[in-house]
Amino acid sequence: MADAIVLITTESDMVSEAAKCIVELDGVQDVYSVAGDVDLVAVVSTDHFEDLTSVIPEGIAKVDGVVGTQTLMAFRTYSREDEQAAFDLGGD
Repeated sequence: MADAIVLITTESDMVSEAAKCIVELDGVQDVYSVAGDVDLVAVVSTDHFEDLTSVIPEGIAKVDGVVGTQTLMAFRTYSREDEQAAFDLGGD
């Protein structure tokens, strides 16, 4: 499994339209509209590292209104659910 967080800058009048297109791409799990230095954040998950190239530079970066991306590769996932499961003994 390969996961990435993609920071996306869009044209100011294209944020919503770009987000709607990006969330439809295979491998994109969620798209968030955010405040700060970027306009959108996409969470991408693929079966193989190589598949990220079809989602990010060949997909997200080519969506109308997208003017730039920065990709953060995830090495390890930490979640509350995983921690809870590790300590769950299954008793009531």
